Amino acid sequence: MNTHVTHAQHAQPTAGVNLTALRGHNAALVLDLLRTAGEHGISRLELAERTGLTPQAVSKITARLRGEGLVVEAGRRASTGGKPRTVLRLVADAGHAVGLHLDRDELHTVLTDLSGAVVANRRAPLDLGAGAEAVLGAAACEVDQLLGGVAQGQALGVGVAMPGPLDHGDGVLHRVTGFPQWDGFPLRDALAERLGLPVVVDKDTNAAALGLALGAGDDGARSFVYLHLGTGLGAGLVLGGALYRGARTGAGEFGHQVIQLDGPPCDCGNRGCIEALCLAAVARGTGDGLDEAARVLGEGAGNLVSLLDIDAVLLGGRTVLAAEERFVRGVGAVLDVRARRGGCGPIPVRGAPGGAGLVVEGAAQLILAPLFGRLVR
Repeated sequence: MNTHVTHAQHAQPTAGVNLTALRGHNAALVLDLLRTAGEHGISRLELAERTGLTPQAVSKITARLRGEGLVVEAGRRASTGGKPRTVLRLVADAGHAVGLHLDRDELHTVLTDLSGAVVANRRAPLDLGAGAEAVLGAAACEVDQLLGGVAQGQALGVGVAMPGPLDHGDGVLHRVTGFPQWDGFPLRDALAERLGLPVVVDKDTNAAALGLALGAGDDGARSFVYLHLGTGLGAGLVLGGALYRGARTGAGEFGHQVIQLDGPPCDCGNRGCIEALCLAAVARGTGDGLDEAARVLGEGAGNLVSLLDIDAVLLGGRTVLAAEERFVRGVGAVLDVRARRGGCGPIPVRGAPGGAGLVVEGAAQLILAPLFGRLVR
């Protein structure tokens, strides 16, 4: 089993409100500040200043969190003009979340603590077309292996990321490209019944984009697109600092925009989809093929930039990771040409941080984000 540690994510907290009805919301704000403070910790006075809550409200919240084992006192810190302040710290191992990435040919699972740090990591081959019973059995086995050393009550839930389209709200799959047999399958409820844990299901691209939005992956950009090219092609959209799923949770089906009317057939039933064109170019297995895939990807990215006026384009997925510099350069070249034609400044194109763990760690954030008040659209 491989293990590694990630850095705690930093995000600007929103102001709290002193209303009893929003006690949970205010506790989430306090927890988020404790999470981002890390081992260094944070004082009650600082919590009050940064949330806008009264010192009395902060004291009540932190007392409750201490009673629940989520927070401990971590010494004292000198202050200017007064007595030293008691510092509080989040107990990161007081709870754990599982991230599960169901790809077309691989199952990747991670166990994270409350800070989002990965404490265990597992990979196994998978055939997404093997049927629900086989896939659910494999997923449940991997999750059970990860949770073997976790105390009862510390497992918060399982976040599942997989190719779309799907209904995030109901946890029901639609016609997953190339695997129509999954259409209408209630994955969330079926897996939750097997595991006895809460389950959240979302598209792989949304999970990755959520992880990027919560961390430092967007370099301060409030609106960006994450493009994922692996066994398929999709997008995750972050608009105004929040993950955007759309009214029917169908946003980001980037791979199936038609850019060549008489192009090759795609598994979705259309012709000339950007996914079909990119994958066909990659399949040629040459440098020229990868350059062509990057150019096609750049044209699709240019369409998104024009439509949404976003700040940055981030690239990921196993195909991109195998030739990241080539894809960043190729997509960037297309966007630069478009920017000059439109008289606009260039849009940054970067490889998304996080590497091969970006999607699965984002899946764990599907469970953690609400705990810290990071609700998404």
